Amino acid sequence: MNDLLDPLLLSRWQFGLTTIYHFLFVPLTIGLALTAAIFQTAWVRTNKAQYLQLTKFFGKIFLINFAMGVVTGIVQEFQFGMNWSDYSRFVGDVFGAPLALEGLLAFFLEATFIGLWIFGWDRLPKKLHLATIWITALASILSAYFIIAANAFMQNPVGYQINQAKGRAELTDIWALLTNKVALAAFPHTIFACFMVTAALIISAAAWHLTRKQHVDTMRPALKFGLWMMVIAGILTIFTGDQLGLAMVQTQPMKMAAAEALYNTATGANASFSLFTLGTPDGVSELFSIRIPYLLSFLSTHTLNGTVEGINDLQAQYTQTYGPGDYTPIIWVTYWAFRYMILFGVLSIVTAVAGLWFTRKGREPKRWMWKVAIWAVPLPLAAMIVGWVFTEMGRQPWLVFGLLKTSDGVSPNTTGLEVLISLIAFTLIYGILAVVEFRLIKKAVHQGPEEPPEPDEVTGEIAHEATVY
Repeated sequence: MNDLLDPLLLSRWQFGLTTIYHFLFVPLTIGLALTAAIFQTAWVRTNKAQYLQLTKFFGKIFLINFAMGVVTGIVQEFQFGMNWSDYSRFVGDVFGAPLALEGLLAFFLEATFIGLWIFGWDRLPKKLHLATIWITALASILSAYFIIAANAFMQNPVGYQINQAKGRAELTDIWALLTNKVALAAFPHTIFACFMVTAALIISAAAWHLTRKQHVDTMRPALKFGLWMMVIAGILTIFTGDQLGLAMVQTQPMKMAAAEALYNTATGANASFSLFTLGTPDGVSELFSIRIPYLLSFLSTHTLNGTVEGINDLQAQYTQTYGPGDYTPIIWVTYWAFRYMILFGVLSIVTAVAGLWFTRKGREPKRWMWKVAIWAVPLPLAAMIVGWVFTEMGRQPWLVFGLLKTSDGVSPNTTGLEVLISLIAFTLIYGILAVVEFRLIKKAVHQGPEEPPEPDEVTGEIAHEATVY
């Protein structure tokens, strides 16, 4: 019973579940804002009604998603004080800086210009109104950067000094914090992955209507846009993921070793990458595996003869540096999370490439192909979620790598029962919100784009009728 009411364990579960839930909205917010901006730009430049329809169609889904994301994101801030007060006391001066910039600068811009975009139809000049959605899109991306910079400090702490008298880390170099090598590598990888999630939604929505022969003239270009967005963003996600892997090896070699369940340091051909492995539940013993020689060496060092440090050697190093303790993450979690991230991402790209092939030159795919396009929508989102799990679980047992262990960051006066009650409450509330969110987006998708307005009799231009979102 004591283990079930362990404040540390329950606090980790609560933060993990609420973060994953909040993360459902972040990729779509970033990607749909840019999508609406691109389609509105196409409408302003060409005055074609289908682009106005697509702007308003995906803009409505964007606003639904944004509203839910704001509500769930606020909870994340409170948890630092509720369950992780010792963490907040120790690194609040550093960790709080990028969060403050996110709230006071990026989110302020995003919220302000979303309002101008919603209520500016027919009130602002067309190009000025277009600028509001572009600023919204750029602000959402900037917001993501500040959040990633804060998380990067947990992965690779820089720009600080320890105040021994106060027993906490204090910010000394904001520029070093914002240009952390982990942040610079993780940011493009995350943003392109967000575009993959958005592309999957666009493809699914377009395929749903096209398989029913609805809004064909509007949804065909949307489908092509989504397919190309998935392929381009997918390729860039792979490339930037490679760069993030190099930064990870430099700053957290244990995480790379845990991703491959590599216990002994290996070089060259021995530093192989396993596509599939069967082993004991704890990941210590390997029973069967399919391996590619040299691949782990190449991924870690960009050379075929590079050396990849193993878990055992790193454990010995960390014990000597940080004192006695177990510095190994849960191997089976990191091993499989890393592979599922790759698998789901690659499947998303392959599906999009197949979609481009089967719809080339206006060809009509078979019905089962449409179903694949519709039901493949969760793949890139699942890849992002397990990728986040890998990133955070691979850092364990550290909350801030090399500075603060996770066990030392939990609130000392919070009881397991209190955390359990809030965990149950959040789970129930978030479950209800998830149903509401899904139904709202499903309803918006099924309703499809509005009918195109009639051209102005004098100018021949498409007149926009104001819409209350």
